[in-house]
Amino acid sequence: MEGSPSTGAAGPTGPPPSSEAARALREMLRVAGDTRGALARRLGIGATDAAAIDHLISSPEPLGPVELGNRLGIRSASATTLVDRLVRAGHVARAPHPHDRRRLSLQVTEHAVGEVLEALRPMLVGVDRAVARLTPEQAEATAMFLREVAAVMRDYVASAPDEPPPPRRGGAEGG
Repeated sequence: MEGSPSTGAAGPTGPPPSSEAARALREMLRVAGDTRGALARRLGIGATDAAAIDHLISSPEPLGPVELGNRLGIRSASATTLVDRLVRAGHVARAPHPHDRRRLSLQVTEHAVGEVLEALRPMLVGVDRAVARLTPEQAEATAMFLREVAAVMRDYVASAPDEPPPPRRGGAEGG
């Protein structure tokens, strides 16, 4: 359409929504993905290690090595190697699970939390500055909007299949 920004290929029900707010949110999500890599570089660790620490810090329930591996999309052996590396580096400690003593839970050390917060400080200060420029009504509306978007995203994640669909047969060769 003339005068409309390109939003990519149209899906089964047409192109994705392209309101200014939706475009701004998609841009924020793209940049948010980049922040994990930037955090990893600031901490001097790999992106998977930073992702693991992020999952452990932000999880409302204790995670064991298996749950952490599932969240990261890595196999059990890789999760064990990752946890061993994080423990050796002093970022994570193994502890008995609070509800099931047969299991282990992983806890981010106070030292690692301090390192993460210090590494995030420039970004957090900038976000606080942006929030401070909002009126109380704008801040309340923004918080409500972000919570609703987070709920939509959680539903999207929860409704995803456990396994990818089988490859399509027929059609063009080589993808």
